[in-house]
Amino acid sequence: MIRDRIEEICGIFRKNCDTMYNESLQAYKESGGQIIGTLYSQVPEELIFAAGMLPVRLRAQGSKGTERAAARFTQVNCSLVKHFYDEAVKGGFNFIDGLVATNACDHIRKLEENWADVLKPPFAYLACFPKVYGDELETKQLAGEYRKLAAALETAFGVKITEGSLREAIDLCNRTRSLKMALYELRKSANPPITGAQALAVNMASTCMPRKEYNELLADLIDACNDAPGVGDYPVRVVLYGGELDSFELVEVIESQGALVVSDSLGGFGRRGADMQVSTEGDLIYNLAEAYLHGRPAEPRLHGTRASRWAYLEKVASDAKADGFIQIHVPLCDHWSYERIMFDVEVANKGFACLDLESEYIFTTPGQTRTRVQAFVEQITEGGH
Repeated sequence: MIRDRIEEICGIFRKNCDTMYNESLQAYKESGGQIIGTLYSQVPEELIFAAGMLPVRLRAQGSKGTERAAARFTQVNCSLVKHFYDEAVKGGFNFIDGLVATNACDHIRKLEENWADVLKPPFAYLACFPKVYGDELETKQLAGEYRKLAAALETAFGVKITEGSLREAIDLCNRTRSLKMALYELRKSANPPITGAQALAVNMASTCMPRKEYNELLADLIDACNDAPGVGDYPVRVVLYGGELDSFELVEVIESQGALVVSDSLGGFGRRGADMQVSTEGDLIYNLAEAYLHGRPAEPRLHGTRASRWAYLEKVASDAKADGFIQIHVPLCDHWSYERIMFDVEVANKGFACLDLESEYIFTTPGQTRTRVQAFVEQITEGGH
């Protein structure tokens, strides 16, 4: 009975992720709600909630090609932005009322620039995020950027972001992050209550559902997981490391070869986005900047964070009693391509088992991936790493 409830809730989360404009978002729009599409994880969703709108992290799952992107992007632009642009031109994101992106990388900047120039959405905004971890100077700079974003939302949509609405939004998002981290704690057990593919659905669904509805479902899932027998029959436990991973198929292929994903250090749809809290004392927008810049576990784009981000990953793996890492990145991603090279040296020096997987944004290599993961699992189980 309890396992059935877990499967039911995870199925709801998965269904909401299978299509970008899902039934939950359609119902929200039909009730008069407005949706802001967001690109990358430095966009402070709390400001959008405080403006009375729903932030939705855009994905291009199901994209069939990048022909429309050929005229606007070069061969050295990653496939993620090409699929996103192609979907946008084809009308796949017509349900959004505005777009907010950050200067996460030159590819994302180019995507926002072309999107705004060609499609001319009713609202398009590029927020500048520091590239240096820094100190109070960078935090103040980011707080200034977030204030500009708040003012732009107010002007464009005729709304007012008050201290009360922002505090309520922070509480809402803090609740989401706390619930996610509670589930990560449960996944540390010898027999985790859910698989890695199910965990990805849990994380992704938070970005494409009305948040209160999502929080209630996640709380129900955690209650069920507390009392349920866990999953077993996996010879190897692994931690995923990378940036933008939204492919269920890829994680399912990994787990089909006996490598259970017990935790991760992933970006927009993983642990890094959950492992922080925002203070509701004092200057709330400054608190947002402090949390997104310093409270959130760092990514390769932030200079000066190499030691801290690898220490974080190593602790995550140790806590989850993982046997190794699987690092995943999209080809031509500047940040993660360099990270891969440096991290390979790090894990080799420390004797960790690590598999590098390179996958285009749309996952099309299940056979090759299955073979490589199978060999990796055998390497660990036979003590050859």
